[in-house]
Amino acid sequence: MVSGPGFVRRDDDDGVVTLSLCHPGTLNRFSDGSQFLELASHVRRANADPSVRVLIITGMGKAFCAGGDLRQMAEREGFSAGDVAEVQARYRETVHQLPAALAETEIPTIAAVNGPAYGAGCDLACFCDIRIAAQSARFSVSFARLGIVAGDGGAWMLPRLVGRSKAMELAFTAEPIDAQEAWRIGLVSEVTPDEALAGRAGDLARRIARHPAQALRMHKRLLRDAEQHTLATHLDVVAAFQAIAHASDEHLRAVRDAVGALGHAR
Repeated sequence: MVSGPGFVRRDDDDGVVTLSLCHPGTLNRFSDGSQFLELASHVRRANADPSVRVLIITGMGKAFCAGGDLRQMAEREGFSAGDVAEVQARYRETVHQLPAALAETEIPTIAAVNGPAYGAGCDLACFCDIRIAAQSARFSVSFARLGIVAGDGGAWMLPRLVGRSKAMELAFTAEPIDAQEAWRIGLVSEVTPDEALAGRAGDLARRIARHPAQALRMHKRLLRDAEQHTLATHLDVVAAFQAIAHASDEHLRAVRDAVGALGHAR
């Protein structure tokens, strides 16, 4: 286990890393640019480690992440401090490092949403590949209510998850939705009792982590980049990746294991 000012990292023997936001007294709010930089650094280190196969992000206490610090906004402190140019530079240098890190990472990522995920917290969950929600989870694209916009790229990601019309509704009303509604619109893939969330996220991570690591990373890239590529470009990349995969030792081991399993099943 590795602890820092704002996060706790746990590694298990299956190649699964869990990053927990650990400011439960503030509902894990983001109050300083260093928090974005620290979490982005954790994500990048996990991605650079060949032994890591899956990354889980969750929160300690009753919230996943309740967004930004409202008191600092009211006092023009923290992210709000300074003139327009200073705020713009601060977002580029700190806040934007987190969505960039999550978008660039090649390992599968899971958000285990254990409670309210508001504003930047909702966007953090959206930038993960898979979202599992506890029954008590709530999601809110709350920026319009505060007279600001999604400053961390959430408006780019949200329509890709729930469609343009529903994304517009969530952004314009800024109203929270519960876990069941999040499941109904496809924002999360599963809703589980609060006490079962960590176990369910860990089980899913281990089901993913059992597969060859290189193939997982290539498959994630194919799925991610397919949103931007034409079919012709996608097929070109597929051919290259498949050639690399067929030549790999991990593919050969996996196929031999599968053949052996078939033999035992007869």
